[in-house]
Amino acid sequence: MRILVIEDNESVASMLEMFFAKEGIKGEFISDGLEGYEHSKSGKWDVIIIDWMLPGMDGMTICRKIREEKNTVPIIMLTAKDSESDQVLGLEMGADDYVTKPFSPLALMARIKAVTRRYQANNVRQVDNAILKTAYFEINKDTREVFLHGQPINHLTPKEFDLLVYFAQHPKQVFSREQLLEHVWGYEFYGDERTVDVHIKRLRKKVGTANQPFFHTVWGVGYKFDEVLVENEI
Repeated sequence: MRILVIEDNESVASMLEMFFAKEGIKGEFISDGLEGYEHSKSGKWDVIIIDWMLPGMDGMTICRKIREEKNTVPIIMLTAKDSESDQVLGLEMGADDYVTKPFSPLALMARIKAVTRRYQANNVRQVDNAILKTAYFEINKDTREVFLHGQPINHLTPKEFDLLVYFAQHPKQVFSREQLLEHVWGYEFYGDERTVDVHIKRLRKKVGTANQPFFHTVWGVGYKFDEVLVENEI
């Protein structure tokens, strides 16, 4: 596994370098944002880990530029920011996951394994299983295209797309936040259920309406996907 780490904190970089060496991972460490961005284009990486605050070019800009180049490499953001708005911003820029500082190397490793498993699974999907249709959606899982009422939806982040696919494959089934973290994020729950809430909110805004939110809250349990029309939905 080859991992590019763009991180200017020497203690964090040193910790990861030692941990990667133990795990047999080839890590390359860049402390400047602009240099790191240029380096992201120089080789085939299995994962890119990017700090939020960097000299030269900030992590959000790096992430956005990588995605604008149609590069689907898994990206994990490292950040000391833990507010909902900060999480949303990182996910909007195309990050697959984020880890809040301080963190343990083992927790980060679980996230790395999860995003690489999903990436590899996406690349081996068979064409005959690529198209998913519901009453209102048509989703191409290979090209990651979404059509709602026949119109393209082009502004979903990678994780929002994955969540939509999972829900559409299990209509009306109620999932807890822990179950969604396990099946969509692919790692054991580490204590931040807000990740699920943020994505549900964003999906409601992007594809839902007041009387057809698609993603319904089941109080005390979690969420479900249902295309039914409703009069009032919180």
